[in-house]
Amino acid sequence: MALVSVEGLDGAGKRTLIDRLVAQLRARGVRPATLAFPRYGRSVHADLAAEALRGGHGDVAASVNAMALLFALDRAGARDDLSKLLADNDIVILDRYVASNAAYSAARLEQPADGEIVAWVGGLEFGRFALPVPRVQLLLDVPTEVAVARARRRGELDESRALDAYERDGGLQRRTAEVYRELARRDWYGPWWTYRSGDDPADLAARLAEIAGE
Repeated sequence: MALVSVEGLDGAGKRTLIDRLVAQLRARGVRPATLAFPRYGRSVHADLAAEALRGGHGDVAASVNAMALLFALDRAGARDDLSKLLADNDIVILDRYVASNAAYSAARLEQPADGEIVAWVGGLEFGRFALPVPRVQLLLDVPTEVAVARARRRGELDESRALDAYERDGGLQRRTAEVYRELARRDWYGPWWTYRSGDDPADLAARLAEIAGE
């Protein structure tokens, strides 16, 4: 069994890529499962974070650590579900995981990937909350302008996915993209692979099938 997280900006195309990978893995006889974070509608911590990003709960959204803690508690609450998915399948692909918390928090504070907040997030989630470390973290690296435009169009078409405070901040998105790239270059908490527009999802699925069989 292998745990893989797909990371990237809002609008990068993570969900589309994961759907393609799942189809290709099933065609290869691999049993995949997926889980998306934050678990909006299923986790009180995720819902509190979403409400804060839309102006609720006073000054919670102004605190980088408070927001990071809410997202971390969402994942901590899913630990048993995640363990069961790993036990019942060959590979579990996550739409966002701990690295998203590290990247966005660092970008908000304008800190680099080796800064204090990234270390705090990693220690909190992988250490204190004992979340499993991914076998591979996959960075879906697309131009920031493309991701921002996609997220904006998505919000216009679907009211339930209207842009939150993070998504509306173009500067934050650009800084987050750079932190993600730094995390990938440093192989933060294990190996990272980078996937870009134009790369073949079939090749990626083949690589994932290999680690699922290890």
